[in-house]
Amino acid sequence: MRSTTGWQADGHALHRVPLSRRDLRHDDIAVRVDFCGVCHTDLHSLRAHDGKGVLVPGHEFTGVVLDIGSEVTKFRVGDPVAVGNIVDSCGVCTMCAMGQENFCREFPTLTYGGTDRHDGTTTLGGFSREYVVRDRFAHPLPSELDPAAAAPLLCAGITVWEPMRALGVGPGTRVAVAGLGGLGHLAVKFAAALGAEVSVVSRSADRASDAIRLGARDVVVSTDPESVEASRDRFDVLIDTIPVAHDLGPYLRLVAVDGTLSQVGYLGAISLETMDLLVGRKKLSSGGSGGLPATTAMLEFCAAHGITADVEVLPSARVAEALDRLDRGDVRHRFVLDLSDLG
Repeated sequence: MRSTTGWQADGHALHRVPLSRRDLRHDDIAVRVDFCGVCHTDLHSLRAHDGKGVLVPGHEFTGVVLDIGSEVTKFRVGDPVAVGNIVDSCGVCTMCAMGQENFCREFPTLTYGGTDRHDGTTTLGGFSREYVVRDRFAHPLPSELDPAAAAPLLCAGITVWEPMRALGVGPGTRVAVAGLGGLGHLAVKFAAALGAEVSVVSRSADRASDAIRLGARDVVVSTDPESVEASRDRFDVLIDTIPVAHDLGPYLRLVAVDGTLSQVGYLGAISLETMDLLVGRKKLSSGGSGGLPATTAMLEFCAAHGITADVEVLPSARVAEALDRLDRGDVRHRFVLDLSDLG
């Protein structure tokens, strides 16, 4: 076993503890984790943790290859890499064959809280100094991208990238992004770089300057009836990144005839009035992370267009502060932990 250090849950708090990683299999690489983003999923996982089992959060990280397995040819020691929220899949089902490992019919192995497909152990996440992963599920990190600001691309970024590409976002597409957090600010950057006409839907007009800086043309203020009415039936695609339960009806009314609302922020149960879909033949879709080909394409696109997340980098020892501020919405737009303080 390989020894490292990380932040493990004890109740609903994280404590620095020694961790063990598996010895390298033939197709594994060991990664020194340098930067790991802090996601709402991490917050939810801590809140739901019942003390049973081991929980080490973190599933969007960048680092450097420390060691490689006997059959690895994709990477060399010293290569910069990026790893997202999926670290294995069955590899043979219809979804995996399509390059949609995120939809693996046997369910993909998650970066933390998952079950290793070989030895049955629980996967421990990227809030640690070292991670061992199958080489297929690590991506070369383009040299053009800052490692700290690139880390959130591997979850927040791919979560909005894949549905936008599936929905054909590009020149001539009118796109709205609801919510301007970790997912939403990247959705704005992507849509603008793809050539779409982009707007942000926000509860407050105070976000206008930030939205325009990111690439939006305007802001629809969801609490202002006049602003909402002026944008009714306006958007071909609406990417809803709001991470809490909310009524989709007002957002569907902003979608144009035959347009689509893609819900990627809140993944719980929702209720919906059929009339909100019926009037205008509107569609409701969703997405979860992305497959390996889409992730590679996203990283290449980001390198070509200079796109990374807007981040606030904190030493990992301040992880509790990051989680608390994330819970209060006090971040623009993604916290990233610097794991170098783990040694």
